[in-house]
Parts: sequence; C-alpha cells; structure tokens
Amino acid sequence: MPPASTGASTVMLDAVVPSSAASPTVPDRLTPGGPGYRRMSFALFAAGIATFALLYSTQALLPAVSASFGATAGQASWTVSAATGALALCVLPLSALSERFGRRQMMTASLAVAVVIGMLVPFAPSIGWLIALRAVQGAALAGLPASAMAYLAEEVRPKALVAAIGLFVAGNSIGGMSGRILAGWVAQLWGWRVALGAIGLLAVACAVVFHLLIPRARHFSPASLNPKALARTVTGHLSDPLLRRLCAIGALFMTVFGAVYTVIGYRLVDEPFGLPQGVVGSIFLVYLVGTVSSAAAGRLVARLGRRGALYLAVSTTAAGLLLSLADQLAAILAGLVLTTAGFFAGHAVASSSVSRTATTGRAQASALYQSAYYLGSSAGGTLGAVAFHTGGWAGTVALGVLAVLGVLSITLFGSRAARTERLRAASPAPVHN
Repeated sequence: MPPASTGASTVMLDAVVPSSAASPTVPDRLTPGGPGYRRMSFALFAAGIATFALLYSTQALLPAVSASFGATAGQASWTVSAATGALALCVLPLSALSERFGRRQMMTASLAVAVVIGMLVPFAPSIGWLIALRAVQGAALAGLPASAMAYLAEEVRPKALVAAIGLFVAGNSIGGMSGRILAGWVAQLWGWRVALGAIGLLAVACAVVFHLLIPRARHFSPASLNPKALARTVTGHLSDPLLRRLCAIGALFMTVFGAVYTVIGYRLVDEPFGLPQGVVGSIFLVYLVGTVSSAAAGRLVARLGRRGALYLAVSTTAAGLLLSLADQLAAILAGLVLTTAGFFAGHAVASSSVSRTATTGRAQASALYQSAYYLGSSAGGTLGAVAFHTGGWAGTVALGVLAVLGVLSITLFGSRAARTERLRAASPAPVHN
C-alpha cells in the first residue's frame, strides 16, 4: 500500500471522515505534539506492520511449502488466496460491526485472533489445514483496516488526519515488505515453519505494542446495527456504473500483481537461476518502487487526467510483464519494477476516484473497493499459479496481459461514455412548438 501522499490513502481519508470530524473546533482531538498523538501513531503503525506481515506471510515461502507437502503451485497458492479472499468477504460486515461495538475494540479483537492463529500456522499438519488456518486469519484481519481509518477520523483533528493515516499505511507497506523478506531469510536457514513462527512472533510484539499504546476512544458513538440500511447503501453503490468500473479496475490490477508475486518465487528458485530462498524473499524490496509511483499518481492525474493516468499505468504494467519474459535476471528485475510501478499508480488512481464518485455512504464505497481489490488478489494468486503450472512463466504473463487488457477495455468504455455524456450536455435542447 502506498503512503499518505498518494491517491490511495486519500480515498481512505475521504471515505471515513464523518461530518463531526469536519470541524477543527471539536475539543480534545489528537494532534501532533499533543498528548496521546505519538502513542496513537506508534500503536497504529505497529498494527499496520502486524496486519500485512501476517496477511502475506506465506507468499515468499510458496516453493518451500510446495516441496514440504508435495503440493503444486496452484495448491500452495491457496495459502495466500484463502487469506486475502476471506478478508475481502469479511471487510464490509466487520466494518459495520465496528459501528456498534467500537473501533478500538474491533481492532484489538481482530489483531488478537489473527496473532493467535499466526502462532498455530507453523504447526499445520497438512496443506489443507494450512489453507484453513490462513482463511480464518484473513477473516480476522478484515476487522482492522476499516476500523483503523474510522478511529483516526473520529479521534484526530482534521488537519493532522492525513499524516496520521500516512503512518498507518506506512506500517501496512513496511509490514508487507519486511514480513516477506524476513520469512525468506529465516526459511533459508531454518525452514518455512520457523519462518512463519518468526512472523508470528513479530506480530505478537506488534500486538502488545498496539494494546499498550492505543489511546481510549473519546469520540465514538455506538450506532445500532441496521442491515437493511447497509444493504440499501451497498445496492445503491453497485448500481452506479462508474463505481462498478472502478472496483473492476482495482480487482484486475490486483489480479496482475497477485499473480506475478505469487509465482515469481517458483521461477527464481528453478533453473537457470536457482536463487536461494533468502534472495527470493528480498525481491519484495521492489515494493519500494510503488511508494514512488503511487506518490506520483496525483501529479499524473493533474497532468493527464484520470483516464490518461490509467492508460499510462496500463502501458507500464504491460511493458513490465512482457519484459519479464526474458531469461536474464536483470530483465526480470526491470520487468518487476515496471509492473510494480504501473500497478501502484493504477491502484492509486482508481481508489482515489471512489470517494469523489460516492456522494453518500463513502465508507461502504471504500469497503466495496477493498473487497474487489482483495478478491482480485485472491484470484490472481490462484489463477497465476495454475497458469504457471500449465504454461510456465509465459502462462502467468498471459494471464496478467489479459487482466491488463480488461483494465484497458473498461477505461476505453469509460472514455467513450464520458464523451457521449459531454456531447449530450452540449447539444441544444429541442424546441417544442
């Protein structure tokens, strides 16, 4: 995930700010330099690290998991896809539960359950048990992202909100990257089970920090659960053609990303490369490219427009996929850089458009986008592994290119629809005698 200066984090800000947070005159909200702000920042930074270290903990270890259980790449990929898929399915209902029981309580419970599961995962006796535990872990983690954003919107002064959200998102990014790297190097020395145990211990430490530091919520007002109202809001969003297109774009971009990073380890440990597990885990340092490209997304939109920025993101992603077909390690790394840059830019543009499109129920619109996004991750991981099993890396690239073409088609359709709407608006009204 990108940092606070990106469009991706901006949509989360817009999506969760309640009307009561719009006024800077509300007393005793947290602000930089004031009591509680630093504790809150460290607490949510730690929660972000734990969340994404756990969510993708097996991704860098898939070749070792396959070898241990005699599983195919497609079977092992479900250890990632089950977690992200469960998160996608649970993020909307758990965000609704936080309205009733409290943001702090939901975050604490979600993190506690996920950490407990994280300590059980290394002892999974079979690939089926491992997948099942990972699914429960993903479902538990779904309660944290949306609740964290709502907590910040309610407890932090509006002028400091972007910086506060930025620290949480930075924790997400660092957790996702460092968890994979840590897992890779530990697995190289002591095996994948010890590596998952190390990730679990990292998450335990982060959960303890979170529990000790997170300030008590002072501006949360419980709301009664109203499934019918929630259903009406979600149905209204799903009936909006532009919101549907944005969710589809996010899902397709993440399909590419999930496929590439789920399968790349298998390619690099095989001949002609034969890289050790620790080096393969370090490949995820390429994620830092996403920090740059997502931060540039706002400037790209200002210069090229939203669709122009999407066209550039599509072109960059496609170029990276095609370049990665070469059998030279330098070309593969360059391809990963381009694919990562294109993905993060496209995700930032699509996600930042959600809050501008949804005039009501922005939290639910953001949750729908997150659901589509993680479903894309789940589908990409599994389908990418199946494509690799049947057609090698070229099969995975073909899947990615198809997904990119889907983004291109949706964007072209949106451009045509916008042009038609402008022409209709510019046409003189008919004169009736």
